[in-house]
Amino acid sequence: MATSETAAEAAASEFMFTARDFLKFLLPSLLGIAFFLVPVSIGGSVNIGMGVLADGLKALLDGMLPAIAVAVLCASVLITLYAKLLRPGWLRVTPLREIFDVGPGWVGMRIVGAAFGVMTYFQFGFHVVTAPITGGVMLNDLAPVLLTFFFFAALLLPFLVEFGLMEFIGSLARRPFRFLFNLPGRSAIDATASWMGSATVGVLITTQQYERGYYNRRESAVIATNFSIVSIAFALLITNFIGINHLFVQFYITVVVAGLTAALIVPRLPPLSRKANTYHEPVGCQLKEESVEGRGLLRHSLLLAMRRAHYAPGPRQLIRNALYNVGDIFFGLLPLVFAIGTVGLILAEFTPLFTWLSYPMVPILELLRIPEAEAAAPATLVGFAEMFLPAVLAANIESELTRFVIACLSLTQLIYMSEIGALILKSKIPLALWELAVIFLLRTAITLPIIAFMAHTFFF
Repeated sequence: MATSETAAEAAASEFMFTARDFLKFLLPSLLGIAFFLVPVSIGGSVNIGMGVLADGLKALLDGMLPAIAVAVLCASVLITLYAKLLRPGWLRVTPLREIFDVGPGWVGMRIVGAAFGVMTYFQFGFHVVTAPITGGVMLNDLAPVLLTFFFFAALLLPFLVEFGLMEFIGSLARRPFRFLFNLPGRSAIDATASWMGSATVGVLITTQQYERGYYNRRESAVIATNFSIVSIAFALLITNFIGINHLFVQFYITVVVAGLTAALIVPRLPPLSRKANTYHEPVGCQLKEESVEGRGLLRHSLLLAMRRAHYAPGPRQLIRNALYNVGDIFFGLLPLVFAIGTVGLILAEFTPLFTWLSYPMVPILELLRIPEAEAAAPATLVGFAEMFLPAVLAANIESELTRFVIACLSLTQLIYMSEIGALILKSKIPLALWELAVIFLLRTAITLPIIAFMAHTFFF
């Protein structure tokens, strides 16, 4: 894999790149931008190209997706047990081995996820699992979105990461991202893909870049937990659901200001500040962002992009990699999301756990002059389980200011276990569950006062 010594080689071969290399960079990258980074308005709602495709597939399959999800969950368990017990020859294929030859804990999570899915679909067993507000949410609301969204995300992601767009944007944005966040410039793509598309897309990009040596342990952990904000489309959904859609501009300005402030502070605090600046073991070394070396910044950025495009995988390898990614998401991630998400919803809906945990938040909210502090307190913490729960809890609060604060906070906390948290835990990014909980609390502590200040000072 290329390392820093390739800088001299790149300079020496600068004029060897052809118009074909330029087109090989430009055309796929424009497709990636169109699918992931350009918001479009369809039927009065804002979406991205990939989201439109996912919605189209969801509409085409209609009510079949819950059944498909259950079939995928069961297949994940059966194939995993077959692989673990009989050790078939196809396990020698590295991607398949990584998907199905997993440890006992992950096997257990897949069994739990499948069990929850079957119980919910056929409506038998424990009511706390099969209820519409727990297993029903996971099977009928979240699973169809994940299946369709991740299917197209895995297939189309190479347009963003394989043909030089990451190198081009990374070189252009290197200095501001290094200065502000001590991160590689290419992480600007992760942030943009999250803001315009989906937080899960941002984490998928970060995971791939970490495994290929573009990010070290600290950088990958920082990017995954501080830049994977939910999409503009989901932000619009939250504001409509909670009844503040007329304040969307103010709402999103507040989210951006609070989120960027947290991104400046949280990485400089434990546990993120204690992450090592070392790289994923199979890579072992950094793929460095090279210096301009006397060339103009734009020309240098274009050179790096064309070099990446020149060595991009061919169509057959791209298709193979995309299918492996789809398999990893369907058979590895979906059971984990279903298991963790259902348990989180059970704790939120059927136990007083989050109410108890939120007692210390009541005086804090009162100090920040947030009306209906006692009713709002659980909504400040329940987002750790599922990103939509704060909006559900806050929807019946009368104070518009309080609903505004809760909606903004739910977007800036970022760590929710039903999706992003599960995706990070499954990835090779070095973050444990307790670390995600600490980061969630740190982001809450930092962003809540900022949101309250902006709400009181500028908007209410």
